[in-house]
Amino acid sequence: MTSEALVLPDRKKRSAHPLSTAQLVVGAALLLFVAATASLALGPTGISLGSLPRAISSALGMTTDASAAREQLVLIDIRMPRTLIGMFVGASLAVAGAIMQGLFRNPLADPGLIGVSSGAALAAVATIALGNGIAAPLLQPLGVYALPVAAFVGGVATTGLLVLIAGRHGQLMVGTLLLAGIALGALSGALTGLIAYASDDRELRDLTFWSMGSLGGSTWPKVFAVMPFAVLIVVMTPALIRGLNGFLLGESEAFHLGVNVERTKTIAIIVTAASVGAAVAMAGIIGFVGIVVPHVVRLLAGPDHRVVLPGSALLGATLMLVADIAARMMVTPAELPIGIVMAGIGAPVFLHLVMKRGIGGME
Repeated sequence: MTSEALVLPDRKKRSAHPLSTAQLVVGAALLLFVAATASLALGPTGISLGSLPRAISSALGMTTDASAAREQLVLIDIRMPRTLIGMFVGASLAVAGAIMQGLFRNPLADPGLIGVSSGAALAAVATIALGNGIAAPLLQPLGVYALPVAAFVGGVATTGLLVLIAGRHGQLMVGTLLLAGIALGALSGALTGLIAYASDDRELRDLTFWSMGSLGGSTWPKVFAVMPFAVLIVVMTPALIRGLNGFLLGESEAFHLGVNVERTKTIAIIVTAASVGAAVAMAGIIGFVGIVVPHVVRLLAGPDHRVVLPGSALLGATLMLVADIAARMMVTPAELPIGIVMAGIGAPVFLHLVMKRGIGGME
């Protein structure tokens, strides 16, 4: 049985979707290019993208002009890492959402559904609150990497615990995984609240701003730190396409079509843990990307995961950059938390989709 046999149960209905696969991917790539260009060009300093050649010359040591050094600092050392991290975070959350929705066959599924976001957030909150106290000897050697490392470890630990709970006789029980994820998410939330309750004013302020999400701390070392996760997602996600297409028919039907159901579930959980853990570590908790973006892609081009996954990555990265530009420019020279901007964008779009089209199935 070839993957073509799983290209979809709604193939005859394809005309109901306004865009073809090629049109969606090319259009999304163009939108991402425009958003990335705007992200590099716009900012409160007044330095535009036209200064990039001088900034590159300064970075290479070819120019010693003070103004060129300032342009290098803004464009290459601040905006460019921020743009790359924003693209990674948006793409990761959107792909994780698409995978979760395909795995559970529910378009309301969210990357945080299995508790990975909550586990990562709990570890990050504990790091902020205890970093200058009892945990200082462990965290000080990590320096600026303490928070992202802690958040990723928390996400991976939560995923490992879920796999232990949901694993039965070599099989991963999706229903048990979902229920255990909800329970662990609630427990993580309670512990996070307890830590916040016991924190002083400074720690509470740090916790509040981190929980709202931000790309403000993006640096080149952080870009290099997420590269292994980006490679992992790019390498492993294509292995999910055939299995997720089969899951549209149900697990039993997918098995009879030749899909390795347990292998697909395992890869899906690993990719989700890597995506969400790394995204939370880099930018904090940001909602709606994983719900809205995959659903929009399905409305535009259908449920085939050959287009849902890459389309979600491109549109998720674009949406994150647009939200970050708004966060930077709306209250210049201050900056809004990107989580607030994303909620302001995502919630109305999601409500529109619910009221206008309904969300009763994966199509």
